[in-house]
Amino acid sequence: MSGPRTMETAPAEADFGAVHAALARQVSGGLLAGVASAVLRGRDLLDLHCTGLADREQGLPMQADTLCRAFSNTKLLTSCAVLLLWEEGRLGLDDPVEAWLPALGRPRVLRPGATTLEDTEPARGPITVRQLLSHTSGLGYGLLDPGTLLFRAYNERRVRSPHTTLAEMVDTLGTLPLAFHPGTDWAYSIATDVLARLVEVVGGERFDRFLQSRITGPLGMADTGFVVPEGQHHRLAAYYAGADPGDPLKPGLTRLDHAPHAGAYLRAFPRLSGGGGLVTTLHDMVALLRSLVPGGPTLLRPATLALMMSPQLPPGVWVQFPESGPMPGKSFGLGGAVTVAPSAQEPAASAGEFEWGGMAGTHWWISPRTGLAGVLMAQRLMGFWHPYAFEFKRGVYAAAAGAPP
Repeated sequence: MSGPRTMETAPAEADFGAVHAALARQVSGGLLAGVASAVLRGRDLLDLHCTGLADREQGLPMQADTLCRAFSNTKLLTSCAVLLLWEEGRLGLDDPVEAWLPALGRPRVLRPGATTLEDTEPARGPITVRQLLSHTSGLGYGLLDPGTLLFRAYNERRVRSPHTTLAEMVDTLGTLPLAFHPGTDWAYSIATDVLARLVEVVGGERFDRFLQSRITGPLGMADTGFVVPEGQHHRLAAYYAGADPGDPLKPGLTRLDHAPHAGAYLRAFPRLSGGGGLVTTLHDMVALLRSLVPGGPTLLRPATLALMMSPQLPPGVWVQFPESGPMPGKSFGLGGAVTVAPSAQEPAASAGEFEWGGMAGTHWWISPRTGLAGVLMAQRLMGFWHPYAFEFKRGVYAAAAGAPP
């Protein structure tokens, strides 16, 4: 990992003062310890801003080179890795994944109302690469759906355990049923970890080495990896939980020193999670987003990027989470959500956006229609699609358009 670097912003074309003030209020109001953000139009960096503390107890400021747990921001890199292999003709998006991961062959699906894992029927078709990228494979996560059969099974069989390899994870998944027939519904899942194993098998090298040789190395993302070297531990931001999981606007933060598990990111573990295992910085996320927008050489071909950022879900199927239900207007592409119709919390100009984020509050978006892209880096449990992130995005779109926030 490289240490401090600088980024130059383009000549001012918008006033982001109101955006900065809103983020400062989130910090002073006890909702965030610190936050770093960047806004791009095309490849030009319009704004870079850091406020608050990366570590409240140590008094360390949040900076653009502060190391943050990417969590599900990792999924963007994994999806790009798969699409690089697709561009090379080494796999097909609609190929059955069992061609490389035979443990996932001949899947079975839980019957409606099943009360045991044995109450299943044969899947109507195989799991494909496209379905893994779009979270329509029928796999679960064992993360957000407590009380369900699959939640209990995933946790009892340690599907997400950092002490098992990607290969061992796939073997375990092969013994469990799917939640629905592949391609018929959407559920946030461990599919991107399966894709990481697919990259290993098709790419012929360990997942972390593939990412370094094909993505992070060429893009200069020197601070993105699965382990923070011992001499750099002080650069890793502290992680905090809000005061009340049921009320995201209740002030108060509690430090989490052993999350998501003891030693996470500070030493090597067998699991190289393609769904949530990386640490990164604002600097590195800006480099990644720049490689995915026009204006210079791109990581993926323009046609691939257009496909990646287009809706992939069946008609009438939307992104949904157990606690919120379907989110009409929110589809999913190949590695991120696609905003078909903005919600009341989102700016109207965000239609067509490709975006996602991590559970700790690391958000990114790319708007092919407006040319805007943004990154927001915080370290707050359940910070994904938190009200502060929507306020930030509304403010950015308003400032970029020259309108009041």
